[in-house]
Amino acid sequence: MVKVAVVTGGGQGIGEGIVKQLASDGFTVAVADLNKDNATKVAEEVGNESKGYYVDISNHDDMFKLVDDVVRDFGQLDVFVNNAGIAQIAAIVDAKPEEITKIFNINVNGTIYGIQAAAKQFKKQGKGGKIINACSIAGHQAVELLGIYSATKFAVRGITQAAAKELAKDKITVNAYCPGIVLTPMWDQIDAAMAKIYDRPLGETKQEYIDGIALGRGEEPADVANLVSFLADEKSNYITGQSILVDGGINYV
Repeated sequence: MVKVAVVTGGGQGIGEGIVKQLASDGFTVAVADLNKDNATKVAEEVGNESKGYYVDISNHDDMFKLVDDVVRDFGQLDVFVNNAGIAQIAAIVDAKPEEITKIFNINVNGTIYGIQAAAKQFKKQGKGGKIINACSIAGHQAVELLGIYSATKFAVRGITQAAAKELAKDKITVNAYCPGIVLTPMWDQIDAAMAKIYDRPLGETKQEYIDGIALGRGEEPADVANLVSFLADEKSNYITGQSILVDGGINYV
């Protein structure tokens, strides 16, 4: 029987890489994104009857509707990947209330809503399931000028641990992946913002971070997707509550 996975933020970047890997693994993938056109394009590219969906992960009802729509279309849900999120670059003392609210609504509340919606369906099916959350190296050690973002990712680590304990009796595992310096548009945005703050050339900040990676290169979405592939597979059935670094061995400074 073909398994069904939901990937939020699946229309670009790390999410797109995860979608491609899971489709390669044989999953039918519900590609969910704020930009439905991007989601549909990625879904059509990977095949396996995959389909694009609109979702605003900061909206509780949207997340539950997403799961309902996926189950209506495919009859089941096996894996839910809470991938979507945003970054903000600002000193903590300069962060505006509306910016703080926005990033917490997306990165933290969105993760909680995804866990709630997926767990409800998994319990209804009675066969367990897998929830996989997006954390970050910034959820293990906070990063200068990414303090608010770091706080949201520390929250994701805590939520992952607590949800794993609460849902274990239902055979639902909850884990997270923690990428490093991934070569995606998000890191281009971070680099551009830091270039402006520090008055330095574009690319210099990102290269400094890459130079601190033990394996000597920036991370590709496929590097993250390989870990998610494992966490989505039955080979990871005895792993839960973990936020696993996939960062090439970056050296913190």
